[in-house]
Amino acid sequence: MSSLQPVVFVDGARTPFARAGSLYAHTRADDLMVKVIRELMRRNPSLPPERIDDIAVAAATQTGDQGMNIGRSVALLSGLPSTVPGYSIDRWCAGAMTAVTTLSASIMAGAYDVAIAGGVEHMTHHPMGEGIDPNPRYLAEKLVDPEALLMGKTAENLHDRFPHLTKERADAYAVASQEKTAKAYANGLLQPDLVPVATRDAENGWGYVTTDEGPRPGTSMEGLAGLKTPFRPHGRVTAGNASALTDGATGAVLASEPVARELGLSAKMRMVGFAFAGVEPEVMGVGPVPSTEKALQRAGMTIADIDLFEINEAFAVQVLAFLDHFEMADDDPRVNPMGGAIAVGHPLASSGIRLMTNLARDFEANPDARYGITTMCIGLGMGGTVIWERVEEDAK
Repeated sequence: MSSLQPVVFVDGARTPFARAGSLYAHTRADDLMVKVIRELMRRNPSLPPERIDDIAVAAATQTGDQGMNIGRSVALLSGLPSTVPGYSIDRWCAGAMTAVTTLSASIMAGAYDVAIAGGVEHMTHHPMGEGIDPNPRYLAEKLVDPEALLMGKTAENLHDRFPHLTKERADAYAVASQEKTAKAYANGLLQPDLVPVATRDAENGWGYVTTDEGPRPGTSMEGLAGLKTPFRPHGRVTAGNASALTDGATGAVLASEPVARELGLSAKMRMVGFAFAGVEPEVMGVGPVPSTEKALQRAGMTIADIDLFEINEAFAVQVLAFLDHFEMADDDPRVNPMGGAIAVGHPLASSGIRLMTNLARDFEANPDARYGITTMCIGLGMGGTVIWERVEEDAK
C-alpha cells in the first residue's frame, strides 16, 4: 500500500456574508455556492476542470435550495464537466470543515488528487431548526438537556459552568473582534477572498454585494452593556457578544501536494491532522477544547507548538472557555487576528472554510509562524479542529 499523500489547501474564497432577511433574501443558496466555485476556477486557471475528483458541499438544512444533493447540483450549475461527481454533507456548524477533512482523507489515501469543498447556509430561507423533528426520546429519556437544542441557551450554560467568564469579558472580547475586523478591512486583508454577488429585489432593483454586512465599527462596551439578553432574563449572552444569523457560502480547492506541484497550483498551507470530539450537548461551546487536545495528541504536538489560531466565534464565551483552558490571554494576538464571526457572521455550515481562508492569510502576514489551527464548536455537543502547517516557498 502506498504511503499517505500530503494534502495542501490550494485556495479559498467566499461570498460576502449578509444578515439573514437582508441582502440575499431573493438570492438562492445554490446560486451563492455556484458563485464561489466559479471564482475558485477563475482564480486557478491551471486547474483542468476534468481533474476535479469530487465536490462535497455542506448545509445544515438540506431542503429547498439547499437540498437535491447540493454538492452534485452546484457542480452541474457551475458548468463543470458532467464527469465531476458531488455529494452533500452535514455536521451542522462544522459542515464545511467536515467537507474539507473528508475529502482530504480521500486525497491522503490516494483515491483523489484534487477536490473542492464547500459550505452554504441561507438562514433567511432556512431559519435555524427549520423542519427538524427531534426524537421524543431525547426529552422523555433525558438523553439531553432541553436547552441543548437552543444554541443561545447552551452559551448561557457555559457562563454558568465557568462563572469567571463574565459578561464583561465576553463584551470586551466582542468589541475587540469588531475592532480587528474593521482594521482588516481598512488594510485590505479580507477583500481579496470575497466573491462579489449581484442581487435582485422586486422592490429595490439590482444590488451588488462586495463586503460583509455584519461588522459594526465603533462598537463599544457601553453600547453592548445595554443590549437585551434574549436567552435568559438578566443573562449574559446578547446579540453583541454572539454571531448573527447570516447568509453566505464558502469554498476551497484541496489537492495532494505532488499533484498541486504538477499542475502549478499554489499551496497556501499543508494539513497536519484533524479531530472531532463530543461533549455534553448542553455546553456544546466547550467542544473545541477536547477536539484540539485530541488533534494535538495524535499529531504528537502540544498547544505550545501552535503559532496561529482561527476560532469560530459562535459566542464570545465559547472562545473564552477555549482560551482559559489553554491558559491564553483574552487578547492573545495569535487568535483571530482579522476578527471573526461576532463581526462578520456565522452562516452555520459554511464557516469552517472561512476560518481556513483566514488562516492562510494569517500565515502570509506572519512569516515566522509554522503551525496554525482552525477550530469550532458544533451544535448538539461537538468540537472540530484541523491543524495546518506553513508550506515553505521552496516546497510550493
